[in-house]
Amino acid sequence: MPIDESRPFKPVRIAVLTISDTRGPAEDKSGDVLVERLTQAGHILAARTICRDELDDLAARFHNWVDDPDIDCVISTGGTGVTGRDVTPEALQALGGKDIPGFGELFRWLSYQTIGTSTIQSRACAVVVRGTYIFALPGSTGAVKDGWDGILAPQLDSRHAPCNFVELMPRLREH
Repeated sequence: MPIDESRPFKPVRIAVLTISDTRGPAEDKSGDVLVERLTQAGHILAARTICRDELDDLAARFHNWVDDPDIDCVISTGGTGVTGRDVTPEALQALGGKDIPGFGELFRWLSYQTIGTSTIQSRACAVVVRGTYIFALPGSTGAVKDGWDGILAPQLDSRHAPCNFVELMPRLREH
């Protein structure tokens, strides 16, 4: 999709949340990939942390970041599978936001090009909660690359035409 160079680039303040019961900062390769890509694109890393796959803890973390005026967008990695410990989509549902169903659909279509039918195990999803975008990606580095490169990089670029998520930010709290 085209970048309209006549439009100004507006950096987005992005928080990165890795959801894992086993990863620490040294093992957080997916989080590292996200941080590298978003900063190279000119965006601002507003916050970064790792949280266990616990529904209440995740919902609290998301709520805190949604209410932080210095965060425009949250991208999480992990917890989107189908096992009993994978509760990221449920944590997002608990926030009471507005679903963006096309995100998960497009993610799985892109991922299919890479991993075939294994993509059906992903519950990647996105919501808008009180004016903040939250995008939930699977925990693998490949999934993070697919999600960032194929969807988020262009949609979080204010110059992307014909439309993008950034230009909608001022209107996300409308009633």
